Amino acid sequence: MTGKSVLTDAELAEIERANDSGRMPVVFVHGLWLLSSSWDRWRALFEEAGYATLAPIWPDDPDTVEAARQDPGVFANKMVRQVTDHFLDAIGNLTAKPAVIGHSFGGLIAQEIAGTGEAAVTVAVSPAPFRGVLPLPLSSLKAALPVLGNPANAGRAVSLTYEQFRYGWVNALDEEEGRALFEEFHVAAAGIPIFEAATANLNPFSQVTVDTENPDRGPLLIISGQKDHTVPWAIAQAAFKLQQANPALTEIVELPNRGHSLTIDSGWREVAELSLDFVRRHG
Repeated sequence: MTGKSVLTDAELAEIERANDSGRMPVVFVHGLWLLSSSWDRWRALFEEAGYATLAPIWPDDPDTVEAARQDPGVFANKMVRQVTDHFLDAIGNLTAKPAVIGHSFGGLIAQEIAGTGEAAVTVAVSPAPFRGVLPLPLSSLKAALPVLGNPANAGRAVSLTYEQFRYGWVNALDEEEGRALFEEFHVAAAGIPIFEAATANLNPFSQVTVDTENPDRGPLLIISGQKDHTVPWAIAQAAFKLQQANPALTEIVELPNRGHSLTIDSGWREVAELSLDFVRRHG
C-alpha cells in the first residue's frame, strides 16, 4: 500500500474518548503477525489503572483474526515508515502527549515515535532493530528465514507455519500453550518490513531509523526476553546502547525464560505490570 494513511472511524472514536477523559493516553503499537486486538488485556489493565488507551491498526488491517485469515493478502506492502506515520497521525490528534508501548516491530515504531518527541514515555518490548543496531544473531536470522528466504516475499503477505511460529515466538512455552496462541493470534504479515530491517545498515537511505539523540525523546524502557529467538538480547542491548546517548532516562530489563510471545502468553501480566510501573514513575 502507498499514500497517506487515513484514520478509521474506530480510531477517531478512541482518540475522542481519550481526549474527553482527561486521562493520560497510552498508545499501543503491535508488530507483525498480530492484530491490535492482541493488546486487549493490556488495555484493560491500563484502563483500570486510570489511563485512556488506544490501539490503532496498521493501515487497512482487518478487524478480526477470522477476517484476516480470509483475506491474508491485505497485509502486503505495508512499510515501516507508512505505519509509523499512521500512528503519528493518531497521536497528533490527541490533546495530551501519550505513553507509547510497542512490541517487536511495534517496539521499533515506538522508538521512532519517541525520536520525534511525540511520546511522553516509551516502552519497547522485544523491539525489531533499526539502522545502527549491528548484531545479527543466528537465531534471529533463522526466525526471519520464512520471509528473507524468498526475495519475492518483499511484495507479499507471509503466514507462518506452526513450526516456524514455534521457533520464533513460543519456544519458551509448552506445546499446548504454543499451539493455542498460534490458533488465537497468528495472522499473515507484510514481508517488506523484515527486508527493510535486514538491510537498514546497508542502505544509506533506509527509513528504518531512530533519532536516539532528540532531547525531547523522554524516558525509555526496553524489555527483552531471555529466550527470545526473534529479538535476542544482543539486538535489544545494542538498541539500548544507542539510546543511552540520549539525555533522558534509558533502562533495559531482561526477563528470564521468556520468548517473543511475552506480550500475549500466560505471562503477559508480568510484562504489562513492569511497563505500567515505568509509565507511572516516568510519565
